[in-house]
Amino acid sequence: MNTSQPLTMQDKPRLTQTAPIKRAKVPSPRRIAQRHRMVMAVKYLLPATAALLLTMLAIWPEIDHEVDAARVTYRRLAATASNGTRLTGATYRGVDEQNRPYTVTAHAAEQVDQERINLAQPKADATLQNGNWLMVQSKKGVYLQHLGMLDMTGDVTLYRDDGTVMTSQTASLNMHHGAVSSSDKVSLEGPFGTLDASHGFTLLDRGNIMQFHGPSRMVLNAARSSGTTQAKTAP
Repeated sequence: MNTSQPLTMQDKPRLTQTAPIKRAKVPSPRRIAQRHRMVMAVKYLLPATAALLLTMLAIWPEIDHEVDAARVTYRRLAATASNGTRLTGATYRGVDEQNRPYTVTAHAAEQVDQERINLAQPKADATLQNGNWLMVQSKKGVYLQHLGMLDMTGDVTLYRDDGTVMTSQTASLNMHHGAVSSSDKVSLEGPFGTLDASHGFTLLDRGNIMQFHGPSRMVLNAARSSGTTQAKTAP
């Protein structure tokens, strides 16, 4: 015979309280229209920005090259009443056709016109392809910026870091092509010995190739240099 037992308080079912369900707020038509306009603006703005960045990356090397080739640094600027602008401590930096750097400095510079600059005690420095160094200086000079031409007069002296020294009264430098030439008598002294040429010289490839013109006299040292410079005399 089955007997049933009365339910106690522990056996009664328990009721649990659940949190109320939050319903998402439906945006208004005005809010939806604002979001749509924002999405459309971003859709067209991002491609335009990307195209602008790509264009700047493509043309920046040319801009940087032009700025660097035309950069002139002046320490002090003074105006003269009759001769226009006179500069003290002028420095011009650029690169030649093979992207090798060169520098032209002067104790004083006078701007004659848009292209021509008269220089006092000019110096031209260049770095060779193999890292060697070449420098030319004189008492006076005329610099044509656009052509990259520097005409030097008065005690023109050329130095190379291998110990070569060349002297003449005039020299024309083509900074863009890395060439130096003169039709005046030239004297040269270097590790190989000495050389005198009556009708001048031509230096190509920033002095790696030397040509001497007219009757020449060369005296070689007992221990000749084994450098790579090519020197020859031309009639």
